[in-house]
Amino acid sequence: MDIETDKLLEFYRKMVLIREFEERVKFLFLEGIMPGTIHQYQGQEACAVGVCSALKKGDVITTTHRPHGHCIAMGMDIKEMMAELFGRITGCCRGKGGSMHMGDIEKGVVPAIAIVGGGIPVATGLGLAFKMKKQNYVAVCFMGDGATNEGTFHESLNMASIWNLPVVYVVENNFYGASTHVSLVMKVERISERASAYRMPGITIDGNDVLEVYSRSLELVERARAGNGPALLELLTYRITGHSRRDPALYQPQEEKKKAIENEPIKRFTKYLISLGISEATLEQIKDKVRIEIEEAVKFAMDSPYPSPEDTLKDIFV
Repeated sequence: MDIETDKLLEFYRKMVLIREFEERVKFLFLEGIMPGTIHQYQGQEACAVGVCSALKKGDVITTTHRPHGHCIAMGMDIKEMMAELFGRITGCCRGKGGSMHMGDIEKGVVPAIAIVGGGIPVATGLGLAFKMKKQNYVAVCFMGDGATNEGTFHESLNMASIWNLPVVYVVENNFYGASTHVSLVMKVERISERASAYRMPGITIDGNDVLEVYSRSLELVERARAGNGPALLELLTYRITGHSRRDPALYQPQEEKKKAIENEPIKRFTKYLISLGISEATLEQIKDKVRIEIEEAVKFAMDSPYPSPEDTLKDIFV
């Protein structure tokens, strides 16, 4: 697949933006400046950027307790995201959602659902709504490997299959459900094998190769958009951070982690861009701009007011 240089650099910028955002947030938490808890995305940037770049305006995603990367890849405002993490009124959910419920439906991001597997039936319902309304949109459901052992996974894939819904189920297989290795909780070698029970395509690819992720996502998204039904896409990746903010990830063997860091998506994509003749200075310039953008987001968030007690009574059904 031939991709223009500007688009390649946009992939790079988004991956770097996710990584730098997460690194800055990590230290804000460790320093005790930011409240709450976080589940971070370092090492999985190619998954979010590759998949979300294949979507069009009107398409939607559901995300998980690890949503920051998906939100950034869908074009959400990082100032509003940072403010949300600080619990401020200027946040994307007015400070009421925090890290695990972040989203912006105007950008195609259903506010994140922290329950493992909780977003799968929601994405399926969105696909059903698109079909019933004859809208030419696609729902993409992000989940981790652990979610594929939940009942909602199997029920939802069955429904999507029998009703031929425009849904792409994306499994970010980082090999650990919290601290439990995937080999201890399922007999199949590849999660994509499970698609065969529902007569839908099941594909496993390298989730650290942003170009392969983009290419295969585009193929499956456009297949769904054309009325050919759902698919299951397994992205093999690795999180080079703990499960949540204070997890030292001692369950990850040192040799395994060392290989994962060598194979992480930004390092790999940087080498590829340099091989195309893009200068290191150009890439450093992008990084510098991203870091300035993030510091501006931190300042915006910390200068923003908290919600008032009266705001508790807004945005409720009854």
